[in-house]
Amino acid sequence: MISIDRASSKPLHRQIYDSFRSMIFEGRLRPGEQVPASRALAAELAISRIPVLGAYAQLLAEGYLESRTGAGTFVATSLQPELRNPRPALIKQGEAEPTAMWSGARSLPAGPIPWLRQPGPFSVGQLAYDHFPFHAWSRIVTRHARRVSAKSLNYPERAGLADLRDAVARYLRASRAVQCDASQIVIVSGSQQALALSARVLLDTGAPAWVEEPGYPFLRNALSLAECRMVPVPVDAEGLDVAAGMKLARRARAAFVTPSHQFPLGVTMSASRRLQLLEWAHRAGAWIVEDDYDSEYRYESMPVASLQGLDGGRRVIYIGTFSKTLFPALRVGYAVVPPALLDAFLAVRHASDLGEPALYQAALADFLNEGHFARHVRKTRQLYAARRGALVGALRAEFGAGVEILGAEAGMHVVMTLPRRLSDVRIATRAVAGKLWLWPLSTSYAGPNPRQGFILGFGSTRADQMPEAARHLRRLMESESGHTPEERSGH
Repeated sequence: MISIDRASSKPLHRQIYDSFRSMIFEGRLRPGEQVPASRALAAELAISRIPVLGAYAQLLAEGYLESRTGAGTFVATSLQPELRNPRPALIKQGEAEPTAMWSGARSLPAGPIPWLRQPGPFSVGQLAYDHFPFHAWSRIVTRHARRVSAKSLNYPERAGLADLRDAVARYLRASRAVQCDASQIVIVSGSQQALALSARVLLDTGAPAWVEEPGYPFLRNALSLAECRMVPVPVDAEGLDVAAGMKLARRARAAFVTPSHQFPLGVTMSASRRLQLLEWAHRAGAWIVEDDYDSEYRYESMPVASLQGLDGGRRVIYIGTFSKTLFPALRVGYAVVPPALLDAFLAVRHASDLGEPALYQAALADFLNEGHFARHVRKTRQLYAARRGALVGALRAEFGAGVEILGAEAGMHVVMTLPRRLSDVRIATRAVAGKLWLWPLSTSYAGPNPRQGFILGFGSTRADQMPEAARHLRRLMESESGHTPEERSGH
């Protein structure tokens, strides 16, 4: 059933992976059916066993296959037959047409957030800036700065520089299995702007929209500007609970999700949940906004294929950013917009922002095309894997089994949970004085019963600094535990 093309530029492991996934979607492999042993398949295809093992590992990581000790490898039983190949239901005329609406703004959180955007241990969003390829970047920027022309001084192209859009489209097709061409790419100033634009395009005032619970707090800010009705949908070990979302708001207009690496808990949405979500979107005439904010950094397997590619881009807006891979001051991100929404998306974008500076767009296009970006990601993936391991090891050494550590398989942060008797916000506020930057997990919840814990970044902290930072954290928690009941209750 598996065929390979040795003349193809696509790697063998990817050909095998794509063949199995297609057979599962098309019903030729059904849930519970056994797949060949890796050694047998390699012999049948007359290839090394290594690409077969790589394909199986990715299919296992994404939830398409499951391994049974002593029995073999099988198609995941969680993939229900009716969900294998979601097809769009018939939608009434005009039902799925986007509406651009912004009738005002609700009050948003004011003032600085003390534990964010500071360099130091556990700070979320901070990178290993000292490992950035300064020489290559400076050389490219200088080259373009010397090529100033009358055209380069004019307003930038509405969707972004054509060279950059083309480079981003090629990168996404190769690395994230996104189905797109350059005409669908819109360059934005980071993923936050893309989220805000998506909300304004898709949602009328009061329209229901699913958000993950817990989820990204700054998404809630963007949705507040659209004055929609946010519907918190619980997240479990398989990602967004689609069945719960349908009970809460079956006719929601949009779902905002982080399927590859859920923020903040770090889980990867299972294959069955992905298919359920797409099926719901097609039947409800709804849209999915996929925020793929740090998918390049996955340590136990290859990066997980995008939800957008699984759907063919029909109902999914795919959002990404260079803030987590290069540096946040660059302020360049992108949205892959379905053709049906492109005109509306560009109109709303043009009404609020006339575009990003052409100089950095041109430099970034060359940075991608000349291979510097791919090399930088490979290098930093190894670096962050070592820092992640050092952080998890230090937390285990200091806290043992007394705390739960979540989301260590990917991304640039982990989550450490706390007993409910402790206040993560109070500890984080006290930690600032000691230059320890703890993002309270409870601030990611919209509901009344948040879990207590910390979102701990490791991007800017050296591996040899992790033990002392973990000891500092333990001392803070011991101090908090020693407070009187009145102090713990805030009186």
